[in-house]
Amino acid sequence: MTDLSPAGRKQALRAEAFSRREALDRDLRREAAEAIARHALAAPELQAVHPVGAYWPIRSEVDPRPLMEGLLARGQSVALSQIRHPHLSWREWRPGDVLVHGGFGVSEPGPDAPEVFPRALLVPLAAFDRRGGRLGYGKGHFDRSIAELSSRHPVLAIGLAYSVQEIEEVPREPHDRLLDLIVTEAGIIRPR
Repeated sequence: MTDLSPAGRKQALRAEAFSRREALDRDLRREAAEAIARHALAAPELQAVHPVGAYWPIRSEVDPRPLMEGLLARGQSVALSQIRHPHLSWREWRPGDVLVHGGFGVSEPGPDAPEVFPRALLVPLAAFDRRGGRLGYGKGHFDRSIAELSSRHPVLAIGLAYSVQEIEEVPREPHDRLLDLIVTEAGIIRPR
């Protein structure tokens, strides 16, 4: 019997989305990351926000490093996520900082890097929809982080994705947080 619960539908959609993302050519992914950086840097919503929380890419995720470097070049501060399951903390990052091997195979700042509380987050994802729905990896790290940071101050949640990751509708559960912007190689999507 097929599991039609939101969690079951998410699991099936996640597998399909990962398959599409993994099928993208490495050169195309690199070019897409550069285009995504250009689009995001032009977004008025991101012009003066800092610190901006980001992630170090794993597998075939959109590589946020060109965007991170662009933010730093124009004077904005950047932080990287640090997994403290089930939560994320955010540590200041500059190019050349030594990263350590963290949970889930993620490179992250060491414990001595200053903790910060981002006002914008660059968020990885498996799939997205045009309403701002985000299908993550199923652990809830970014949903919790958006909620926790939002209790301190407004947070701009920006999904970074390849166009092939778009789906008609992401099944939503009460804990899911919507994205404010989605940036793909084709441009910026402002959810309705």
